[in-house]
Amino acid sequence: MPEKNFDPSAPHARQNEFGFEVGTRLTAEDGSPMLGRTGVIRTPHGEIKTPAFIAVGTKATVKAVTPVQVEELGAQAVLSNAYHLYLQPGADILDEAGGLGKFMGWEGPTFTDSGGFQVMSLGSGFKKVIDMKSVDQSGPDDAVAPGKERLANVDGDGVWFKSHLDGTKHRFSPEISMGVQHQIGADIMFAFDELTTLQNSRGYQVESLERTRRWAERCIAEHFALTDSRAGKDYQALFGVIQGAQYEDLRRKACQDLGAMAFDGFGIGGALEKENLGTIVGWCAEELPENKPRHLLGISEPDDIFTAIENGADTFDCVSPTRVARNSAFYTPWGRFNLSGARYKRDFTPLVEGCECYACRNFTRAYIHHLYKSKELLSHTLISIHNEQFTVSLVESARQAIEDGTFFELKDKVLSSYYAGKPDPQGQPVTQ
Repeated sequence: MPEKNFDPSAPHARQNEFGFEVGTRLTAEDGSPMLGRTGVIRTPHGEIKTPAFIAVGTKATVKAVTPVQVEELGAQAVLSNAYHLYLQPGADILDEAGGLGKFMGWEGPTFTDSGGFQVMSLGSGFKKVIDMKSVDQSGPDDAVAPGKERLANVDGDGVWFKSHLDGTKHRFSPEISMGVQHQIGADIMFAFDELTTLQNSRGYQVESLERTRRWAERCIAEHFALTDSRAGKDYQALFGVIQGAQYEDLRRKACQDLGAMAFDGFGIGGALEKENLGTIVGWCAEELPENKPRHLLGISEPDDIFTAIENGADTFDCVSPTRVARNSAFYTPWGRFNLSGARYKRDFTPLVEGCECYACRNFTRAYIHHLYKSKELLSHTLISIHNEQFTVSLVESARQAIEDGTFFELKDKVLSSYYAGKPDPQGQPVTQ
């Protein structure tokens, strides 16, 4: 717990080792400034030009993709999961190895989340991803999905987790999360928070928001103490996490409360309806300090990307590009298609004509279709490389378009093509 005289708004002397500089402001057609912007985040392991998509390497690896390939496809940083790395191989192992980057052979900037996501996903057992559609609040706040077991229980001090690996019981608190993340050694960490769902009542959202605020103060106190005790290590930035679900007053309150604290940046997290994503990100961007970066947790669809950037998000992450790749889905300018389809058996074109990724430069749809049908793991790698590069390049294009003043033209062009709902126009028709 923080000492009674601890001031969570007072900065640490080493915070100047991390930096963020705003670049070009997105402007409306009449020239008025908007919330979107470009910028540069500076970390001990390099710069991140924003807006930027951060590749997810949950267990210290982007699934099926080597660090060299991650770099070649253009990713600037990788985000790993503190909860999973705590369970396996153990945060102490990464600390002994020299930190996350050295452990996984990645030389660029790294992020770790706090374990807060598992409070929701393991606690209620509904989904591994955030439900952005259902707002049914008719059930109890402690509901558990049918046939599932609650693996996490929240109290005022922290969370008890039951390991999904072996059933052992573990305790996470703000102090423990900070200790774990300091040992993992990422350049950017997130404060321990409680992630609620759209099914939770407003009353519970209010209660949870206050809990997350108190935990944020404890995270800063422990973070600064660990920074002092580990003086020989690179400075690790700490981002506060903004919750509040779909409620404007709660989101703005969270931003005001955490924005007054000595965080290096902020994560915009929690449950929100997809159609309100831009509105909610905008509320946060209006309230949070202008000179600190904002990371939106868990998006990668093209419409969400443009909406997030337009409303002030600087970075974001999502597992989707590699997750869907393992089911043969690949991204194209005309939408997402499944390579398992029969039409691809004799399609000797690349996944996307003109794409410069390793998969498209060297292999055909027919070959990758064969790999997938044969259950060869190389299909996962090749489609993952393509999907990650597609997403990274899309965000880079949006960044350049802000610089050039063509953001809204690019947005209209990309989204009108991607969501047209037409069949894949490239390649060979199905041979009977």
